[in-house]
Amino acid sequence: MSSSAPDTDLIVVAHAAKHYTLYQTPGQRLLHMFMPWRKYPRFDALKDISFRVRRGETVGLVGQNGAGKSTLLQLITGTIPPSSGDIVVRARVAALLELGAGFEPEFTGRENIILNGTILGLTTRQVTERMDAIIAFSELGEFIDRPVRTYSSGMYMRLAFSVAAHVDADLLIIDEVLAVGDARFSQKCMRFLQDFKRRGSILFVSHDLGAVTALCDRAIWLDHGVVRGEGAAIQVCEQYVAALFETPAPPPPPVPEAATPPDDIEVIFDADVPRKDSEPGLTTCSPFNPDASSFGIGGARIADAAMVDPAHGGRVAQMREGQQVDLRILVEADQTVERPIVGFYIKDRLGQLLLGDNTHWQQVPQQPIPAGDKIAVRFRFRWPALARGTYALTVAIADGTMEQHSQRHWIHDAVIFEVLSTSARLALVGVGMNLVAIDRGSALAPARG
Repeated sequence: MSSSAPDTDLIVVAHAAKHYTLYQTPGQRLLHMFMPWRKYPRFDALKDISFRVRRGETVGLVGQNGAGKSTLLQLITGTIPPSSGDIVVRARVAALLELGAGFEPEFTGRENIILNGTILGLTTRQVTERMDAIIAFSELGEFIDRPVRTYSSGMYMRLAFSVAAHVDADLLIIDEVLAVGDARFSQKCMRFLQDFKRRGSILFVSHDLGAVTALCDRAIWLDHGVVRGEGAAIQVCEQYVAALFETPAPPPPPVPEAATPPDDIEVIFDADVPRKDSEPGLTTCSPFNPDASSFGIGGARIADAAMVDPAHGGRVAQMREGQQVDLRILVEADQTVERPIVGFYIKDRLGQLLLGDNTHWQQVPQQPIPAGDKIAVRFRFRWPALARGTYALTVAIADGTMEQHSQRHWIHDAVIFEVLSTSARLALVGVGMNLVAIDRGSALAPARG
């Protein structure tokens, strides 16, 4: 351990490099052992890498395939040694480098929990004490006693993440494993990581720049084995994206001249024209999940949540962009709720809050819900244009005011939305355009006002 590394630094990488000698045949490798002076081609996976990860910091690693990200993580976890330089790690590390790593395929999930837990520094007694909590977190059910060779990639991730979440690590190292698995469990993992940030450090590798900017304080950009950028996550990700488009595209073919419209306005799109059913914008809705992760002091509960057609009040299994819908939340009170506040959030797969509302913000009168009664709260809005992907609905019932209240029942991932097609091509949320036009000539009058 380097004495120069302050206590606040959990990882110190100083001028680390890793290279591999390239042999054309196994015989050349053997010959090189006895004749080390012979020269062979060399591949430099990492070159003179230096950085620090402080306690309580979340750092992202970004870069294209082959940039050296996975090699760097292997050096930090001690899986492989550096060719030169120093690496100091001053923490209990839980690493999720690749699916299935450290698992014995013929062992059951339960047996692999013991194996992985002891590898990550727990005693057999500690693993046994935490076994029920690990299994509950993984949600593997009866599969926990089946050989892991029968598991899907999502089930591997559930098991590996569940063990890592219960080993009291100071540092989590995660390499892309959150890209697999279903939406509910990915949301659960992101909630755990957001909570873990308050007590530990995370080194996070992902090609998903949205995940990096949402989760990380800083980011490091690797390119062909060297650090090309380091700093605030959003700034580094912007530099990385810009570099991806550094190579200029070939000039487009010339566009034949067209006659200018007589009114000097070329209308490209007009929203007054009705949309066709074949146009993009389809979202599916899952049924309400009463067993989803939840918390609260009790006394009232969310009994149902569904997207409803305002015209006939029936549940909808799918929606289109711009369609008017009601989010209907059914609340049942076991005790009198004096000042109810009912609200919701819609989150992306990273747990980022995209939109939400509640009855207090909308100035709905707070009338008590007597014990034994139930109410249905409806929020009516037009379904937005969301980027293709998976989203989750969180709903809650509280008692009190926005400044001081008690959460009676808060339920995560009550409904899952899957956006199958969308008009949001460039960003997370699309804007419904009413008109797109090009002004020319006399139409270029200065704006008034």
